[in-house]
Amino acid sequence: MEAERVSQLGEDFSTALRAAIVRAKAARRRASDEAARLALERVTVEERVAQVELVELPAAHKAVASLRVQAASSVAGGVVSGLGIPLAALDAYLRTEGILLFERGGCGLQWWMLAGIGRVESNHGRYGGTQLVANGDTSPRIIGIALDGAPGVAAIGDTDGGLLDGDAVWDRAVGPMQFIPSTWRRYAADGNGDGRSDPHNVYDAALAAGRYLCAAAGHLGDDASLIRAYLAYNHSDAYAAKVLYLAREYQARGLPRPL
Repeated sequence: MEAERVSQLGEDFSTALRAAIVRAKAARRRASDEAARLALERVTVEERVAQVELVELPAAHKAVASLRVQAASSVAGGVVSGLGIPLAALDAYLRTEGILLFERGGCGLQWWMLAGIGRVESNHGRYGGTQLVANGDTSPRIIGIALDGAPGVAAIGDTDGGLLDGDAVWDRAVGPMQFIPSTWRRYAADGNGDGRSDPHNVYDAALAAGRYLCAAAGHLGDDASLIRAYLAYNHSDAYAAKVLYLAREYQARGLPRPL
């Protein structure tokens, strides 16, 4: 009887052991499968992170940068109420006034004196559909006719190798303030502090024009001195009269009041 009980216990133990082994194998398989799944998920996650970091994030940054440029350009080209002058152009005229107040306080240059020139020369950087971008550059560039001596046109041979005006035969007036390359070489200025002087930039061109006017007239305190300065800029009585008229118009309108 005791032997039978021992034998039964042995069989029960064997059965339990086999069952435990089966459960252990099943658990091991499940663990292996889970490890494989987690490893696959890890690879998938790492691949996804790499996709985001290497492709999607740079693309998003580029899109944001593009939107910022577009927004800034929209602001730069936005027209100042009551004056009809793009914000970037008015800012350039005002900035030039401030710079020359320290450089040549006795000259008395004011923003509206430049606005008259800017209106006649290029409609403040908007001639032919050109627009002012965020840093004051014109896009596309404004380039005048060839100064080739045709009827009513001065004859000025190339002085810049076509660098500024794209013409290696004849000079052409360039930029929002329409500088002839040889004149620009003399008065070139960096009006926005970006380390370069570019006649196609309204800040640079405005500062150069302001210095030109001050050099031509010494002081700009009355109409006679303004006419003298404008005639130096463009030797035409009709031109000088038109610029002075528009400049005084801007002066009369004045700057918009703060909101």
